[in-house]
Parts: sequence; structure tokens; C-alpha cells
Amino acid sequence: MQEEPVIKILLVDDNENNLLSMEVVLEKEKYAFYKATSGREALRILLKEEDFSLILLDVKMPIMDGYETAALIYQRDKLRHIPIIFITAHDYEEAAIFKGYEAGAVDFIRKPFNPEMLRSKVTVFTDLYRKNQLLQRQEEKLQAINQDLIQLNQGLEQRVLERTIELEGLNQELKELNLSKDKFLSVISHDLRNPLTSLLASSENLSRDAEKLKPEQIKMFADIINRTSHKILDQLNELVEWAKEQREKTSFTPQDLNLQQFVNESLDLLRENARQKEIMLENLVDDDLFIHADALMFRSVLQNLVTNAIKYTPAGGGKVVVTAVPMEGMIEICIRDNGIGMSGPTREMLFGQASAASLLGTSKEKGTGLGLLLVKDFVATHGGTIRVESELNEGTCFLFTMPKNKQIVSV
Repeated sequence: MQEEPVIKILLVDDNENNLLSMEVVLEKEKYAFYKATSGREALRILLKEEDFSLILLDVKMPIMDGYETAALIYQRDKLRHIPIIFITAHDYEEAAIFKGYEAGAVDFIRKPFNPEMLRSKVTVFTDLYRKNQLLQRQEEKLQAINQDLIQLNQGLEQRVLERTIELEGLNQELKELNLSKDKFLSVISHDLRNPLTSLLASSENLSRDAEKLKPEQIKMFADIINRTSHKILDQLNELVEWAKEQREKTSFTPQDLNLQQFVNESLDLLRENARQKEIMLENLVDDDLFIHADALMFRSVLQNLVTNAIKYTPAGGGKVVVTAVPMEGMIEICIRDNGIGMSGPTREMLFGQASAASLLGTSKEKGTGLGLLLVKDFVATHGGTIRVESELNEGTCFLFTMPKNKQIVSV
């Protein structure tokens, strides 16, 4: 429990017997008394002690009377709250009472004082002092609680802000993971579907016509199956590594690539598809050109564009040609076909959200459009650009740029 405040009373009278009488009447055990026999001594005490509950001040004193002493006491702001009861031996003359209240008195007691009257009046002011002290302590507690609440609220706001930022970061991470998943699925769809088609076609020919085929034909199909199977396995291993790197946010790993060699490897995986439509694939890239690119991304770009060229070129006598021209800091690669071509509106919306089937509506071929979106994304990742030149029934040329070897690319 909270301890009761000490009730300090200053007794001021030039007669020590009067001081002793007041001390006895007021029950010494209830209060802490400070005594002064003059106004000056009272002022000296008040210089050291300020937290008095009450001052009992004699009016008639030599040198400095009670009124003068009270006036000097109340000149100090820290002492203005202390109530003063004047002790007087004179009658309650109106002028004297007015002077006393003007000096700051709260009450008068006449000598010789009535003990019960003195105790009663002192009790009123000391009780008031106790209640004021209690209110002050409660106000201090409320202020402390309010300050704690302010700090708690600030802490909660900070934690909410931190949590919000954390959730926004997680949400962005999820978006990136979802995008990576879509890219991964698109790469699998476009990069493995055509080699698998070639593999299935060769194995079906071998299985269906095994008794009719000559040994050299059987060996040709077996070589195609073996070579294509190894390349599919290599691509699967690359895809697994790529997916792992995406989870670690290090999926973009450019390296120096011999452009002619890399184009040959990509075209080899698609030759069986082209052969079935009697379409020739031709690599006219010079052997001294090197690019600085992510191998998996670049292969995906090539195979997507060459696959589309095969898909939208009519069977019989068609041709898909890959060329490359050095530019300032970049190499522009062109994949040209002599297929069905595209109209102006189709070219303008080619890399939008429309599907390949709706874009190239003159063909019976079906597509999702994800391949071209993936191509645009991968080219942009390398700091390159992509565009298309095409006319209806005149063929199409996709042109995209890749950085030369040793070129620093900002992703």
C-alpha cells in the first residue's frame, strides 16, 4: 500500500510556551512540527523545507509581524500553495481581518485558543493536503500510464509496419515464384515437345516398318533416337539446374557462347520435325561470332522461334534460315521463313496476351502464345530487343539482339 505523506506543520510564535501548547494540543504523534520564534527564523526554515501542509503564524511579533512574514512567504511561487492560519490575541476587527486575508491568510484563531477548535481547523487543512497529495500521485500515475500507452502504441505501429513490409516482400516473392513456375512450364513445353516428337516419330517408323527397312535405314533411325534421347536428357538436366537456380534467385547466368555452334545444336533437336514437313533448316551464322548469354534462355528463344517458323510454314519446299549480323555491342539474329506470314495488325499485337492461334489465324496450327511472351522476356533480360518483319504469304523474319561476348548486361 502507498505510504501516507508526512504532514509537516510550521509553528511560528515569539512565545515558546505558545509553541509548546500548540504542539501538545495537536497530538505530536500525528504531525511533524517545525518551530520558529520569529518571522525571520520561519523564512530560514522555508528556504530549506517547502512541503509544509500548514503554517500557524502568530500575528503580533517583534521586528516582523505575521502579516509581513506572510507577504514575504507568498513572494515565492513554491510556497504559495501553503495555507496560513493567523493566531491573534486581538478581537476580530474588520480591518485586521481584511489585512490578514489580504496577506494570504485562510483563517484566524484567537488566543487563548480553544483546543478543539484548533484541532478541527488543522484537521480540515491537513486532510485537504492529503487529498491533494493523493490526487497528485494519481495524476502522476495516469501520466506514466499514458506515456506507457503512447510508447506501446508506437511499438505496435512499428511492428505492424514491419509486418506489412514483410508481407509485401513475401507477396512479391510469391509473385516471382509463380512467374518462375510459368516460365519453367513454358520452357518444358516448348523446348522438349519438339525433340520428343522427333523421338516418337523415329521410334514409330522403326517399330511399324522394322521388317521392311534396310539395315542402313534402321541404323539411321536408331542414331536419331540415340542422339535425340541424349540431347533431351541434357536439356532436362539443364532445366532442373535452372529451376534450382531460380529458387535461389540466381537463374540468370550468362556465359560466352559460340553462336554458330549453339544454333547448330538447337536446330539438330528440331530437324526431324522439319523433315516431316519437308522443310529445310539452314544455319548461315559465321563461326567467329560469340555472344554473352544464358545458355538455357538463349536455347529457349531459338527453339521457340524456329518451332513457330516450322509450324507456320506449309509442308513441302519450305525453308527456315538463321543468320546473324554484328552491331555496336550487340549481335542481331534473324530467323527467317517463307511461310504464311502475318498482317499488319497481327504484327502490332504479336507480343501481347493473344494466343498464337488467334494471332496467326490463317493457320490450322494451335498455340498458347506463351512461347512468344517467354521469348520477349528472355531477350529483355539480356538487355536486347525483338521485332518482326512479315507480310501475308511472304514469310516472316524475327529479329532479336543479344550482347556480344564479354559484354556487361544489367538485369
